[in-house]
Order: sequence, then structure tokens, then C-alpha cells
Amino acid sequence: MLKASALYMVIIMALVISVLCSAVIVAGYYYKSVYQQSFRYDQQKNNSQSGINILLTNGDAYTTEKKISLFGNDSDSLILKQNTWGIFDVGIVRSFIQHDTLSRAFMIANAIDSTKWGALYLIDEDRSVSVSGNTHIRGNAFLPKAGIREAYVNNQAYTGDKRIVIGVKKTSEKKLPPLTEQRINNIEKLLNAPRANNSNLVKNDSVNVSFLTTSKTYDFKKNAITLSNIKLSGNIILYSDTTLTIDSTARLNQVIVFARSIVVKSGFKGNCQLFASDTIYADRHCVFEYPSCLGIVNFNSNKALKKISINDYSEINGTVFIYERTKGIVLPIINLGQQVTVRGQVFAEGLVNLKDKIHIYGSVFTNRFTYQTAYTRYENYLINLDIDVLKLSPYYLSSDLAPVAGKKRKVLIWLR
Repeated sequence: MLKASALYMVIIMALVISVLCSAVIVAGYYYKSVYQQSFRYDQQKNNSQSGINILLTNGDAYTTEKKISLFGNDSDSLILKQNTWGIFDVGIVRSFIQHDTLSRAFMIANAIDSTKWGALYLIDEDRSVSVSGNTHIRGNAFLPKAGIREAYVNNQAYTGDKRIVIGVKKTSEKKLPPLTEQRINNIEKLLNAPRANNSNLVKNDSVNVSFLTTSKTYDFKKNAITLSNIKLSGNIILYSDTTLTIDSTARLNQVIVFARSIVVKSGFKGNCQLFASDTIYADRHCVFEYPSCLGIVNFNSNKALKKISINDYSEINGTVFIYERTKGIVLPIINLGQQVTVRGQVFAEGLVNLKDKIHIYGSVFTNRFTYQTAYTRYENYLINLDIDVLKLSPYYLSSDLAPVAGKKRKVLIWLR
């Protein structure tokens, strides 16, 4: 006859076995769930890449948000949208599988068209261009028919390469290749877009807005504002009808600014796109990180002088340009101070005023160069100027605003 304790042992063993079996079942279910989730995530990444490729090849068809199905069913769906962001576009891709969502945002730019690219484009005004001092021009150059020659200026002879242009010399036209009108129109629409009646920016504050959400706008109207001790990042647009000042203590990342005039204080460092209707003044030792933009965009008949001044020892990584829909009586000016470095593109349908030891690693397109000394103003004299396309990163991408932009579009940077 069995002891009564044996029954307890059987019950305990049965309980242990049932717990173990339940644990195995739960572990199997969890493993299957994790595997399915991982599989869906891989599918979503693949679907997102398909959406990215669609926007890169045909983004203009998605300026309004559209939902598409990759395989003819709702289990693999994408929502695609392309927004204008200054001189670039921002692509947004949302991938859906069941209840899982994967969202990605990225900035879009264009590869360079090598057939249009040149280190220098100076329009033909029926006069030659002269070089003096330690001037270097490396890359293709579009020059007037009168050509390029050595000159002796300010007790300086030309000491550069005897070829003067280390590249192919081509003949320029009477006018610059135009900026892309569609991009200009997109910038104008962004300037005139509805904006929130919000001017409450608090110092010592940090505002970070994702590109996956609606743009956050601040409109200061006719109040002169100084941005200081503040950090602004992401999908933020600032508007001002007068002068807006950016202090060196302000930190801007991917932010767009529209104002009548913009002043950037000495020592500023950031990544931004600045658009003014009249003037932009960047003081000494400013650093604009890639991909930044300093642009004058004048859409009305304002006859005031349009000018961008970049002072000594500053660095621009991106694009500097002036656009006037109605040409003024006085030619617009881009002033480049002593030892200014530009990695990118300079475009001025007007004058580019030079100081000593300027480095342009990329290209400069202009109607005319000027060089001012204490006593004399020289036109189309390149003195101690370094223009070198080979020192520009091979990964540099351009806005389609520029006349040298190719048709192939690529991801410029990933956004949050």
C-alpha cells in the first residue's frame, strides 16, 4: 500500500512539469513574436528604401502627402511627402505593416553636372581678366574671349603657375547661367506660407522640432530681435520684417531664417539657411557648417543695394548667392573679407569684391570681380586668390538652385 506522501510527490512533480511546459510554450511564443517583429522591421526597412528611391526619382509628384501600396495590398503601405526646405527638399517616408510604423526623414540634394561645372565663370564684357600675386585657379574656367593674363599690381608680380588656369579654358557668355526658377519659386512660397502668430522665444531655452511633424514658425514682424543664449534645431522657420541679429551664443541647426536684413555676430557657429531681401552681414570668425546657405532673395521692385558681406577669417560650407527678380540700378555685391574660406558655390549676378588670401574650394560665378585698396579700385583683377575645385569634397552635393546641378538626386543628410 502506497504512503500518503507519495501522492504529494506526484502532485508536486506534475506541477513542476506543467510549469516547465508552460515556460517552454511562453518562450516559444515570445521567440516567434520577436522573430515576426524583426521580420516586419526588415520588411519595413526595405519598403522605406523603396519609398526613398521613389522620392529621389520623382519627388515632385509627392508635394502633397500620398499613400501608396507597394504590392497592391494594404499590408505593405507607404505614405510619401516632399517638402521645400530652403534651397533643398526634405523627403518623408512612413512605412506601415499591420500596427508597426517606421518613419524616416532626409534632406535631398543633387549631384554636380561635370559638363557645367567650373572653378570660375566670369561673363564676357569684352575685356580680359588679370591675375597677380599668389593666385591659383584649378579647374575648368569660363572666361571672356579677351582671355586671362598676368599683371603687376601693388608691387606684386604674378607668382602662380605659368598656365594660370590648371584646367580647360572655355568661353563664357554675356550673361551668367540662370538660377533655377522653380527653386526660386519654392523659396518664395515658403516665405509667403501661412505662419503662426508666435514670437515667444525665450532665452536660455532649447527648441527641437522633428521634420516628421509640422514646421514650427516664429514671426517677429517689425520687432528687431537678437537671438542669443538659445538653441534651435530642426523644423523651425523664423520670420522678420526688419533686422534680425544672430549672436555667437545662439546655436542653430537646420533652421531657416527670413528677414529684411540679417546680422551674424563674430564667433557664430552653426548650420542654417539665411535669406534676406536686402543685406546679410556675417562678422569675423563665423563658421557656417555644411550644408548652409546665405542668400539674398528680392522678389519685389525694391531698389536698395543688395549686399552680402562675409568678414575676415570666416568660413562658409555651402552656397552664397544673390537673386533679384527685378534688376536694380546698382549691381548687387558679395564682399569676401581677408582669409575667408568658401567650400561650395558663390553666385552673384553682380560684383564679387575680394580681399587678400581668399580660398574658394568649389566655384564662383559672377559678372565682375573688384579688388579695393586704400587708393585704387581694380576690376577683374584676381590678386592672391585661391580657387580650387579639387579641394572640395568629392561627396559634395549641390542644391538644384545652382546652374551646375545635375538631374541625379541623392540623400544629403538624415534628419530627425
